[in-house]
Amino acid sequence: MKRPRKVCAAAHLKPGPDIGRVDVSEPASISSGIAERYAMAIFEIAQENKSLDKLEAGVDDLSAALSESEDLRDLLHSPIYRRDDQRAAILAVAKKMGLDAVLINALGLMAEKRRLFVLPQLVTRLRALIAEHKGEVTADVVSAKALTKTQTEKLAKTLKERIGKDIKINATVDDALIGGLVVKVGSKMIDTSIRSRLDSLQNAMKEVG
Repeated sequence: MKRPRKVCAAAHLKPGPDIGRVDVSEPASISSGIAERYAMAIFEIAQENKSLDKLEAGVDDLSAALSESEDLRDLLHSPIYRRDDQRAAILAVAKKMGLDAVLINALGLMAEKRRLFVLPQLVTRLRALIAEHKGEVTADVVSAKALTKTQTEKLAKTLKERIGKDIKINATVDDALIGGLVVKVGSKMIDTSIRSRLDSLQNAMKEVG
């Protein structure tokens, strides 16, 4: 799968007086509901068009771009940009990345409705829908450093042996972990991070004291 180019989505945007502000602090339940509706519509159209493979590749690329590009994250969450400029910027990014047409159209509509702030939740939900369709289970993996391809494949194999199903790894990075991994599969959590061990040690010392 191709890796997305470095994204500078907001570089050419200028704040304007009539910006149609959006409250990006909406409750998580509302954001999840909005993301769910968009995800279901995108998935169903891609399924009808027999383009789920391309949709999956695009979702993976979007996830990587969101993780790597501060400019893109700013574009999604900052209320200072004009609606039209925000839409033009996200469409330019989407087309440059070669995303599936249904995903491009959805991003344009989300920008028009001031709903781009739910894109991270949309990516998560689309991944879950695609994984369910393929008979896979999604594992959310947080590590102190980005996992290599070999590490990702080995982790997926190990989890498959435990769970008995193919595993789709959704990897993110958290420097605060120091080392180790936090893996969540459904309601199950596996925390091998150094931060977790230090927290446990600290709690144990408090109990002794």
